[in-house]
Amino acid sequence: KVGAEMPKGRPSWFRVPAPSQAKDSRYEEVKSSLSNLNLATVCEEAQCPNIGECWNGGTGTIMLLGDTCTRGCMFCAVNTASTPPPPDPFEPFKTAEAVIQWGVDYIVLTSVDRDDIEDGGAGHFATTVQLLKEKKPEMLVECLVSDFQGNLTSVEALATSGLDVYAHNMETVERLQKFVRDPRAGYRQSLSTLEHAKKAKPGLYTKTSLMLGLGETDDEVIQTMKDLRAIDVDVVTFGQYLRPTENHLSVVEYVTPEKFDEFRRIGEEMGFKYVASGPMVRSSYKAGEFYLEHMIKKERKEAEA
Repeated sequence: KVGAEMPKGRPSWFRVPAPSQAKDSRYEEVKSSLSNLNLATVCEEAQCPNIGECWNGGTGTIMLLGDTCTRGCMFCAVNTASTPPPPDPFEPFKTAEAVIQWGVDYIVLTSVDRDDIEDGGAGHFATTVQLLKEKKPEMLVECLVSDFQGNLTSVEALATSGLDVYAHNMETVERLQKFVRDPRAGYRQSLSTLEHAKKAKPGLYTKTSLMLGLGETDDEVIQTMKDLRAIDVDVVTFGQYLRPTENHLSVVEYVTPEKFDEFRRIGEEMGFKYVASGPMVRSSYKAGEFYLEHMIKKERKEAEA
């Protein structure tokens, strides 16, 4: 809950390198190209601890549809409002231009929740994907999206737009949903969107993420993995929940690296194609994207052979 007593001090395994301040570093290059094109990244908005590692590796996660969310989840540092400014209709074009300039091979597009837009922003995403694929067909595009309020027409519009990975985060186990996420979100609603994405586009990779350290039990995490495998989700990531401000949910425990390893092993045994599990893992994360890129290209090559 908010304001509850926190574990004393962060454990020794929470150490990430600070971003390089060198003028010619990749980090500075990514930062300046973003500000020149007036684009928001979730890396900055959500105060992600891995920003240095990812940006120096040439991976960024672009945030579409503005920086203000219509929901108020208790773990998230992004601005909220019931009626955010309307989306920039030119944003898909600007985004495609920026991403091509970066020269990356794998890009993650994400957004705030936009319950104020009829399709939840699915059409905006789909246009961005199509423009990226027109400019650079070999680029792999992952979209990390909201639940579109359970609107399966929106899910289908995005799933069939040409993207490679459809990602939507469950965030936590079923019992804790109502404490962690906005009341408009829900465990079954999230599962239904991931399931429909794959039905709409067989062969599409689906992906989700959970935060640990919110009071979940091992059995609940394992049950969530079973529910995800039942709808053929390919990729799951687990990371430690870190409280962004004192107005957000308190950390219940710092999960040990050994426990994260155990969940990775269990997930792999269940048949997930890839499990990223560790204290500093986030749903959009350079190491995971590097692995996914190679896995997707390898599997497609094998399918063509």
